[in-house]
Amino acid sequence: MSLIGKKIPDFSSDAVVNNRLGSFDSSALRGKWAVVFFYPLDFTFVCPTEIIAFSDAAAEFNKLGCAVVGVSIDSMFSHFAWVNTPRAKGGLGELNIPLVADINKTIARSFDCLDEEAGVAFRGVYLLDPEGKLQSCIINNLPVGRNVQEVLRTLKAFQYVTSHDGEVCPANWDEGSDTMNPTPDGVAQYLGSH
Repeated sequence: MSLIGKKIPDFSSDAVVNNRLGSFDSSALRGKWAVVFFYPLDFTFVCPTEIIAFSDAAAEFNKLGCAVVGVSIDSMFSHFAWVNTPRAKGGLGELNIPLVADINKTIARSFDCLDEEAGVAFRGVYLLDPEGKLQSCIINNLPVGRNVQEVLRTLKAFQYVTSHDGEVCPANWDEGSDTMNPTPDGVAQYLGSH
């Protein structure tokens, strides 16, 4: 059953926030766009490339009124150790996003991205609107990382259609590109000019 268009369950857990041990409550996401992304494990291989890419893009997400949060089944202590390991030694270094601990796997289960057999989360990216409803979900199997620029593009597209009632974004739409009206004439006009 798809979670698209549904409100994601609230969650609260231990976390590394502002590079310190602490906690995170999803109520902090209310009233803004949010990206919640899951990754399998700390101190692994594809995961740091994704986490660093999301962290490096945090300012761009923030400009768009969007918070970014990472989640894995590791403890906050494991997250903290990884953040305190320099990048040149395989660590994350300082981050601009929180990393949430999901030791009991309840958050990954509630987002329907837990690989029960492996006991880790798949690489899920969830785009939530300001009401906490899921607008986009991309889930990759474990060996392939996500494209942060595609997540930004998708965020901009959903923000565009939210503020431009009656318009939709066609394939490969990017900021500044043409949109179309969701009617037979709108499709014909768009396809005829592209």
